[in-house]
Amino acid sequence: MKNIAVFASGGGSNAEALITHFTNSEKGRIALIVTNNSNAGVIDRAQNHDIPFYVLDKDELDEGEFSDVLLALDIDFIVLAGFLKKIPADLVSTYPNKIVNIHPALLPKFGGKGMYGINVHKAVVEAGEKESGITIHYVNTNYDEGQIIEQHRIAILSDDNPEAVAKKVLSIEHQFFAPCIERLL
Repeated sequence: MKNIAVFASGGGSNAEALITHFTNSEKGRIALIVTNNSNAGVIDRAQNHDIPFYVLDKDELDEGEFSDVLLALDIDFIVLAGFLKKIPADLVSTYPNKIVNIHPALLPKFGGKGMYGINVHKAVVEAGEKESGITIHYVNTNYDEGQIIEQHRIAILSDDNPEAVAKKVLSIEHQFFAPCIERLL
């Protein structure tokens, strides 16, 4: 049984979907929620499921010692689910091909620094794209440039605004992310 740490910065709907999925899994369990936001809704989700959580202080991730914390907690795999900080090189090297992110667009388009949440969906709509979707990928030391594991698409209709695209994308995030993580374990 693998111990999974889920990193999230906001409300945590993807974390909730992961928690629900792994509740009865024989391959893994959500053992820790990590956030950089002491007001994040994901903390409530962790508490509702009796999952320990860890709030990073401002520079803790960048200081190069957080991998020691995760190793001490027997974390085997890291899942980024709406985590808005860059993962430092020491963590990437400690967990090679064991850190996975979900991005709300079809990479390599619409990725990189600042491309998260509604910013991505606005850019997709403004570019006149006919489809968008999700990309599940390994994390390296650059934003959204790790090896792609899988992608899933949704159609964008001519009258879809960024919020409509966000809603469609979120539904496929919840559908495909947890099963992909389970296969990777």
